[in-house]
Parts: sequence; C-alpha cells; structure tokens
Amino acid sequence: MKTANSKINDIPIGLNSPLSLIMGPCVIENYEITYDIAAFLKKLTNKLDIPFVFKASYDKANRTSINSFRGPGLNKGLDILAAIKKELDIKIISDVHRIKDIEASSLVLDIIQIPAFLCRQTDFILEVARTGKPVNIKKGQFLAPWDIINIVEKIKSTGNHQVMITERGTTFGYNNLVVDFRGIKIMQDTGCPVIFDATHSVQLPGGAGASSGGQREFAPVLASAAVAAGVDTVFMEVHPDPDKALCDGPNSLKLESLEKLITRLQAIRKAIS
Repeated sequence: MKTANSKINDIPIGLNSPLSLIMGPCVIENYEITYDIAAFLKKLTNKLDIPFVFKASYDKANRTSINSFRGPGLNKGLDILAAIKKELDIKIISDVHRIKDIEASSLVLDIIQIPAFLCRQTDFILEVARTGKPVNIKKGQFLAPWDIINIVEKIKSTGNHQVMITERGTTFGYNNLVVDFRGIKIMQDTGCPVIFDATHSVQLPGGAGASSGGQREFAPVLASAAVAAGVDTVFMEVHPDPDKALCDGPNSLKLESLEKLITRLQAIRKAIS
C-alpha cells in the first residue's frame, strides 16, 4: 500500500509531497518565549521554503516527577497558542491527555496529537477522532511498528481518515530508546504519512532520576537517517537555550543549529526523490 496524502489546511503531507517539519518547544513556558520561538521558526522555514507546523504543549501530564514543570494548563495554554496562531498565521499541533480537554483543544489546534502513553486508550482515541481534526498518533515506545494498524483502524472507524503516525523510538532496556528504521516503511504501508520524532528518539526516559535525560547530539544523525529512509515529516523539539528549558531540555535542539540541519535534510530528500 502506498502512503496516502494528508493535507493540514494548505500543508500537504505524504506521497509526492515536499518534506515538512513539526517544531517547537516541549512545553509552553510563557507567552514571550513561545512567541519568540514560533516567530523564529516561521522566518527560518519561510527562508528555506519548507512547510512547518508549530508544536508546544499546554500541559505535560506524563512527567517523571510530581515536581516536574507541566506548563500553564488548558485554558491559559490554549489562549497562548490561539494568540500566536493568529498573530503569526501558522498551524498548531499539541498533545491532549484528557477526554474533557478534547473539545476545547479542537477549537484551537489544527492537528491533535495522541501521546505515546495513551495510544492504546480506545475511548480517548475515538473521542479525538470524532472531532474531525487531523490526528497524529505517537507510537508507544512499547509497540512494534505493525501494531500501529490497530490504532489507525480505531480512528478511521469514526469516518476520520486524516491520520498520521509518529515514530519516536522503542524501549529495549532501562532509560533508553532505540530506533528501528524498518518501522518507517512498515507504518507507511498502513497508507498513513509517517513522522519521525528526532528529539524524543534520543530521550533517556527517567535517565536523570527525577526527570528524563537525553543525547541531543544524536538527533541530527537520526533525523538524517529517517529522511534517507523516506519519512514524510520530521518532528523536532527546539529551544533558544535547551540547558535552561523547563522540560525536555537534554534532548531539545538549539534554534541556532536548525538552518544547517534543515538544509541537510532537504538535500537528502532531494537526493532520494
């Protein structure tokens, strides 16, 4: 089965479409820094002529510690995302963790993301799908690539066929993730576009004791390999100063490093086209 085309408003994703990007900070820290990151990314992606969706979470409900920073919460977070979306005229994706948040989130988000830890929660998945919004499934670290078809079928059972799948590594041992690039082709055979999450794939879950660690230096390597393997979109969490980020800093990329990396990814995509 060939990969189908999805279209997020005016952004095509999938077969014969240009490489596209999903980028942004792990979590909304405040309005100012979130706006500045989004504005930087829009300017850069316009310069490089590459489609872009902005990602930031209003609530990270799956943190390692009770003391971990989670974000501003549903109402304030969605207000921030809605304002940035309008001011910069960009598309927005964020993850939703609770059924009661789905309706409000669907009024702001262009794509609703199902977190990896919730990818088998049938009732939650069905409620997200019934919004009619495009759905991005984060493949659980505990799933084989071929298991994803069951989640796709749950979403499509509602009549929603706007489905994307994100690979973000698989757990084979304590505090580590490994990427099997065969999974990109296997998941594309579902007919859905496949996204590669380059920064969560270098995360070390719980590796810092009360928080996750990460090896951001390997994210460009994995992103390049994923594009060479034919992935449709690359997902990267980014920050102006990752060492000071309030969430997922160890696996986030510096804004200043992105132009060189994106240019490389575009060259790889062109070479295999």
